[in-house]
Amino acid sequence: MKKLLSFSVVLFVITVILLLIIPLPAGMVDIAIILNMSISMMILVITMTIREPLEFSIFPSLLLITTLFRLGINVSSTRNILTNSGSSGKIIAAFGDFVLQGNVVVGMIIFLIIVLMQFIVITKGAERVAEVAARFTLDAMPGKQMAIDADLSSGLINEQQAKEQRIKIQREADFYGSMDGATKIVKGDAVMSLITTAINLIGGSIIGIVQSGESVGDVLNTYSIATVGDGLVSQIPALLISIATGMIVTRAVSEGSLNEDVSRQFLAQPQAIMISGLAVLVMAVIPGMPLVPMLLIGAGLIAGGNYLQNRIKAEPGMAAAAIYGMEGRQESGAQAGEEAAAAQAPVKEEEYFKDVNNVYSLLTLEPIEMEFGYSLIPLADESTGGRLISRIVIFRRQYAQDMGYVIPSIRLRDSSMLAPSQYCIKIRGEEVARGEILVDYFLALEPEEPEQEVEGIETIEPAYGIPSRWIRPENRERAELYGYTVIDPLSVMVTHLSEIIKQHAFEMITRQEVVRLVENLKKTAPELVEEAFPQVISYSFFQRVLTGLLKENVPIRDLETIVDTLLSAVSETGLVPRDVDSVVERIRTNLKRTITRMYCEDGTMKVLTLDADLERDMVGALAKGENGFYLALDPDTLQSIIRQMAEQLKKFGNFSQEPVVLTSQVMRIHFYRLIEQFYPKVRVLSFNEVSGNVQIQSIGSIKKQSNR
Repeated sequence: MKKLLSFSVVLFVITVILLLIIPLPAGMVDIAIILNMSISMMILVITMTIREPLEFSIFPSLLLITTLFRLGINVSSTRNILTNSGSSGKIIAAFGDFVLQGNVVVGMIIFLIIVLMQFIVITKGAERVAEVAARFTLDAMPGKQMAIDADLSSGLINEQQAKEQRIKIQREADFYGSMDGATKIVKGDAVMSLITTAINLIGGSIIGIVQSGESVGDVLNTYSIATVGDGLVSQIPALLISIATGMIVTRAVSEGSLNEDVSRQFLAQPQAIMISGLAVLVMAVIPGMPLVPMLLIGAGLIAGGNYLQNRIKAEPGMAAAAIYGMEGRQESGAQAGEEAAAAQAPVKEEEYFKDVNNVYSLLTLEPIEMEFGYSLIPLADESTGGRLISRIVIFRRQYAQDMGYVIPSIRLRDSSMLAPSQYCIKIRGEEVARGEILVDYFLALEPEEPEQEVEGIETIEPAYGIPSRWIRPENRERAELYGYTVIDPLSVMVTHLSEIIKQHAFEMITRQEVVRLVENLKKTAPELVEEAFPQVISYSFFQRVLTGLLKENVPIRDLETIVDTLLSAVSETGLVPRDVDSVVERIRTNLKRTITRMYCEDGTMKVLTLDADLERDMVGALAKGENGFYLALDPDTLQSIIRQMAEQLKKFGNFSQEPVVLTSQVMRIHFYRLIEQFYPKVRVLSFNEVSGNVQIQSIGSIKKQSNR
């Protein structure tokens, strides 16, 4: 039995198809008609009680099945009418007698009005709405996918939630696409009803006149009753299904059913109700109008509207709740006021921003933004194979593992202000970098001495400033043979974005993020955190320390060592340290293994060094200011250092290691600040920050300026 029920729909469809072939007795036709009407009524009620169309996603298939069922009943009833002298069951006869009321012409007109109303008004409108909804839903899919991916990358949702939302978007697209086709079935059903009616009346009359020998009047009376009755028993369910189709394609996502939304939103407009009541009272003055009914209706509308208006004044949040479905949310204090203000905000932008409090929403800055032209949208749209979001997620995870800092959410948006192939990167609302990507090309990085040049568009690689060429995909293998490094467009953009983020990561570590890092440390070292924060080490000072480390690309993943070093500095002096630089230098020394690993290859660290005489002069040039010591060099010496740095850094071109300058601990921070603005990617280390098991190889030296 259970197995039989699992195939109930299949058996039902097969039975419906058999109705087109096998003759049914009149009693079975009556049962089929009652069942058809019941199913149609059930479908209409369901469409009015659902909150969103996807709750009834089987509707397109159900529409086909019910239409097929109705056509099967039409064929059976038509067969009976034509073969049984206009008799096809009690229901058809009852409907025919009830509508005609002894007048064939009036009955036929009523029937035609019902059919044309369904065909021209409901079916035509539903068809157009379904067509537009399908197009808009499909057009909005890329934007919805990008929004989901952005939420996933920012951590607002997890992988499972993102998967569920993607499935929902796909189901919506499939549903509206199916509904666009299903409305054509409803339209065809209405046309077929007219044809069937004509066949029953004309064919039946011809058969009755030729075969029965009855008078023309009796034949027409008999077959008109059967025709109208048959048409009505098929059109009433068809009308219900058409209304259900219009309901479901015009239904917006809501927190309540259609009945709840209609009653709630009507009751939220008391002024409209009172104006309508006043208009009815004015119409009652017209001579010939039924005075008493109009006075009762008008007075009732005015009284009801006045009651609702007084209630809304007594409960200010009721109108917003009625319009936006926010009932059940009761908040206190400022939060409730903000919610009510947001809900009651006027639609017009000018009116909305008249409230000063609403202007504050414009002041929010995104930590990281990436804008791009429309031709780069496919790189971010996962529905078309774009992998920008997934690459950002991978980078965020890798950076967190390497540096101990979680990159905040990255806002991705297309911009009409940029050229189609351009993109720009913003940090806290300000542009810091810009690049251009040719989606249909590959970027070939030029080697120092290429074996042969490859045809392409000359450019500069945006992340590292390497001379490059945009080449066609068919030239990729040739370029690799000539010594070029070939990169796909997405990798170029992601590499540029990641390098910019690395350079500016220290700017994005906020007080809130510091607190989150401390809370995460508390899971593994609760005693240390309780001892340190906030009595001994303030969050503001800790933020400055972490900022100083990240600025020089020092990982902060080992927070336990960083906090322990801070506590040791306090215990030695008994005072809270004020000099951030000295604390940072101490922490760097305790993180020597991590720092050494970053700039060491095969147990060897290649470095530039400072000449002893130069370093001695620089120590002598240290001067004390309000914020500690600073390096006061004469312009000639400064220019000499900068010029020598440019020459010596060329030696690192053949190495994968980042440029490193090795100095004494006293001079490290001062020399870094000296060259930072000229060479931000050069790392300055002290001898105390290098592990003893590493071999230091000096490949150059910055010397003292010779006297001329």
